Amino acid sequence: MSNDEIRELIRIANETGVAELEVQRGDARVVIKRGQPKTQEVVLPAAVLPLTVPTGPATALPAAPVPMPVPAISEPAPPPVEESTNIVVKSPIVGTYYDAPAPGEPPFVRVGDRVEPKQVLCIIESMKLMNEIEAEIAGTVVGKLVENGRPVEYGESLFTIRPS
Repeated sequence: MSNDEIRELIRIANETGVAELEVQRGDARVVIKRGQPKTQEVVLPAAVLPLTVPTGPATALPAAPVPMPVPAISEPAPPPVEESTNIVVKSPIVGTYYDAPAPGEPPFVRVGDRVEPKQVLCIIESMKLMNEIEAEIAGTVVGKLVENGRPVEYGESLFTIRPS
């Protein structure tokens, strides 16, 4: 796997916001992780590491994969959760979060809005399907935790609702 291919994988991981990306071609394996540690590691097998051929006596290649640090991507800190009585609505699927039914339309809900069970809170697009995410309880939206158009992971917090 070439340096350009690895750079392209890092670019894709940064643009899509995925937490982890792993690609394997034969003996070459690249793992890119994002999230809790504020750095990413790209792990390459020793056979892929030399990018230039040294002149002079032959040298042994290291047998273990060598991590290559990649600059951390700063992400905004999530808003603090107010009280433990609040309910956090989490994404049931991986996809792209949309807070309105169509571009230019008002959002389904805003912070401060009262919601009822079965009321649509947002849409998550996954594999070209628009999945409506509904409130499971009645209450007031006290936190909107995701930006419109951003990729979301399974289990990622979307809203905080204070039950009524």
